[in-house]
Amino acid sequence: MATYSKQTLQPTAGTSTYGVPIPVTGTSSASPTTIHTTGSSATAFDEVWLYATNTASSATTLTVQFGGTSGSQTTTNQIQLTIPSNSGLTLVIPGLILSNSNQVTAYASVTGINISGYVNRVQ
Repeated sequence: MATYSKQTLQPTAGTSTYGVPIPVTGTSSASPTTIHTTGSSATAFDEVWLYATNTASSATTLTVQFGGTSGSQTTTNQIQLTIPSNSGLTLVIPGLILSNSNQVTAYASVTGINISGYVNRVQ
């Protein structure tokens, strides 16, 4: 029988953010901010839920690279959306599934985006 557990985001597998929002400091696909890294098991799945806040005074384009490993992101796994200025908790990733050492990374057109969220781990 599968077990479910709620996990904090883990920028590096096995390291926790303790629930604190992650500032998106990367500004291009060449230097994204790592938001979450799954475990190495192909049979454990992470259901990823992400929300963005924008503290900047203008709307900001956020690009989330969903899947792939460090340095292997492509345009096929990019999700782009505009986060309104001075907004909070805009749903970005609605429970999409990853496993097997894949990563979620992000970059934004300007600074001011923070990512919060959690993972439901199914083993």
